[in-house]
Amino acid sequence: MKLTLRVWRQSGPDDDGRLVEYPVGDASPDMSFLELLDVLNQHLIEDGAQPIAFDHDCREGICGSCGVVINGRAHGPERTTTCQLHLRSFRDGDVLDVEPWRAKGFPVIKDLVVDRSAFDRIIEAGGYVTAPTGSAPEAHATPVPKPDADLAFDNATCIGCGACVAACPNGSAMLFTSAKVAHLNSLPQGQPERAQRVLDMVETMDAADFGGCTNTGECVASCPKGIPLTSIANLNREFMKASRSRR
Repeated sequence: MKLTLRVWRQSGPDDDGRLVEYPVGDASPDMSFLELLDVLNQHLIEDGAQPIAFDHDCREGICGSCGVVINGRAHGPERTTTCQLHLRSFRDGDVLDVEPWRAKGFPVIKDLVVDRSAFDRIIEAGGYVTAPTGSAPEAHATPVPKPDADLAFDNATCIGCGACVAACPNGSAMLFTSAKVAHLNSLPQGQPERAQRVLDMVETMDAADFGGCTNTGECVASCPKGIPLTSIANLNREFMKASRSRR
């Protein structure tokens, strides 16, 4: 199949970027989108041109490293990661605009690569348990109600890809932060630091220049792991409760 890619090229954080058009005539419907970029880069290298910089790692939809905006949609037309998006989702002859995540909290480093270290700082602020727990306990030693276990598991599936931020018209990181808070605050091991965790993580999120949440729901629609919108409501409740307890 033949495709035309209009790819965002930007040589550095302080440089102006632009869309550059590249025809690809030897694409297979069974290729992933990242494999398409690999093929295009091989052609560019053979022509003596600079290859397109893009993030990737496991290519199995697990690590959260990959992520581009395709025709205005984070990760493209399917609810999956860019590495798991296959070209059969497009039609022969399609023109695809390929851009990096667009958010103040995710500054562009080069081409399609953005700096997502703000997510790391949010996790560093409270996405952990510091209470000494000793060696691994027996599996049934700490009973966890099934609803709490389900809630923790559902939110633990977040891979931190940043699609929620890229899809949000405000560039909000609320879905990501709420998933990390709900994961730990739902479990017994997370209770001692419950209030301080949410205060510190929200404060760090705000300091990273992410926008505010206005409940448009675009984050949920683009999340490849299906983190629910109720996680944001849960974060708001946790934050209000923790703020009152600190007064």
